[in-house]
Amino acid sequence: MLAEYIFSESPEVDMAKVTHHFVRGNNPKKFASTLCYPGEDDLAIARAVLRYLSSGNLKDANILMEELKKQTESAEVVLPQTELMQFIKYLLQTMERDALPLFNMLRANFKHSIDRESAFNEMLDDIAERFFGVQRRNPMGMFGDIFKNRD
Repeated sequence: MLAEYIFSESPEVDMAKVTHHFVRGNNPKKFASTLCYPGEDDLAIARAVLRYLSSGNLKDANILMEELKKQTESAEVVLPQTELMQFIKYLLQTMERDALPLFNMLRANFKHSIDRESAFNEMLDDIAERFFGVQRRNPMGMFGDIFKNRD
């Protein structure tokens, strides 16, 4: 798998590339074993879960979290207890319930944690569109609609 090769052979691992390839692969358990950096564990975990969800893959997002729990328990390590991790935990539960109002409430209540990484809001917009049918606003506004209708 390309993601495993990039992770194991690169002198300086680019976790964004590794995450990109693992999410498109089929081995969330292996992905779980490559994720964490000291001090930024919650960001790496959130990035991975949100990538799975933004690609429509709730199943592997849940498998990833379960595998991380198993690995940390067997290594006698604790998953980080941060607001961002709480958000991810609640988000996965919300996705199981198909509850858009709860999804929006979570985004508002955990905004400070979500804003730690600029890509998180974009991924959450993708998740809202994919799972709840929320249409994104056209960044060009009214003019975007005019140009769109010309085609």
